[in-house]
Amino acid sequence: MNQKMRRAVCGLIFCGLALTLSACTSSRGAGQPSGNEAPGGERPVAVAVAKVGRERLSQSLSLAAEFRPFNEVDIHAKVAGYLKEVRFDVGDRVRQGQLIAMLEIPEFESDLKQAAASRKRGESDVLRAQSEVRRAQSIYDAARLTHSRLAAIAQSRPNLLAQQELDDSAARAQVADAQLSASKAALTVAEEQVRVLEANEAKVKTLAAYAAITAPFSGIVTRRFADKGALIQQGTASQTQAMPVVRLSQVDRLRLVLPVPESVAPRIRIGRLVKVRVPSLNQTFDGRVARFVEKVDTTTRTMETEVDVPNARSILKPGMYAYADLELDNRSDAITAPVQAISRKEKSATVMIVNAGMTLELREVILGLETPDSVEILSGLAVGDLVVVGNLSQLKPGQRVTPKEMATGAEQKERGH
Repeated sequence: MNQKMRRAVCGLIFCGLALTLSACTSSRGAGQPSGNEAPGGERPVAVAVAKVGRERLSQSLSLAAEFRPFNEVDIHAKVAGYLKEVRFDVGDRVRQGQLIAMLEIPEFESDLKQAAASRKRGESDVLRAQSEVRRAQSIYDAARLTHSRLAAIAQSRPNLLAQQELDDSAARAQVADAQLSASKAALTVAEEQVRVLEANEAKVKTLAAYAAITAPFSGIVTRRFADKGALIQQGTASQTQAMPVVRLSQVDRLRLVLPVPESVAPRIRIGRLVKVRVPSLNQTFDGRVARFVEKVDTTTRTMETEVDVPNARSILKPGMYAYADLELDNRSDAITAPVQAISRKEKSATVMIVNAGMTLELREVILGLETPDSVEILSGLAVGDLVVVGNLSQLKPGQRVTPKEMATGAEQKERGH
């Protein structure tokens, strides 16, 4: 019995010593700070930050379109005839003014001869009328001279000549004057007739020249419609569906017709640079805004805008698909911060920065031009400031942090180059 009591007393003493030791250890731990904690008892939080810097910002709109020839036309004959020869085929290059095809029109030869003969006959009529004018002029001059002499004698010697003789000479002078006027009128008619015949001859020559079909501009033959010997109808005849000879496309410069949305239509400017990406070639080409219609389509709410793309080496082909990056605005040396650092609320924007004391500070900023990666800071930040990026829900102003700097968009671009 005594042995059992001794064992119980020893157990109680051991438990009391253990509790006393544990209490002392806890008291010592609470009174001394750990090496990883802040003097105030708050552990610094690691946050991702980015440095505010300067970079070039540009805002662009990507639109899809396909290349079209700068000029494209189906070449018709201006007169009807049989196709005598075609000098170019599909894929051949043609210079402006170069002969493409020749028509055979036998009746034009006889028409030319007839027109030339009519003109020569008219010229002969003019020569005959000129001779008649000269003859009538001589008769008129003689009659007028005779009448003048008789009138002078009658005036100097009143009773020498009879009045009838003076009246007859005056009448002959008037008749000669009328004949002269008639011959001059006949000459004028003959000269006008010659001009009509010359115009008719020139018309026939022009029609004959239409037998030669030439290229209106330099380009490539992209389709051939007719072969040698085919009957080609006159292209200007509205009552028939005339068959063209070839199709000619100008491809040294191509067009991209872009459907620009109504929201950005007022920002389109002639001459603005456009980067054109062609996925099938994995290349980018430079183009420029050349023209736009100045009118928004009420059906699609877009404005057609044409971009000209040089194609001197004929790398690009009409019909290829392309994406045009239309630059709407740019800043050459803007103060920028990552988009992920911006917190927006209604009409205001704020960022969380790490100040010199390694604590968080809330700043209100005014934003400018924005891209998918960066945003322009008009006021509120300076170059070199550290802005917190990522989730800010667990952070609050005044909190102590350990910043971990991340590369900005501009730095990533430079490394990529």
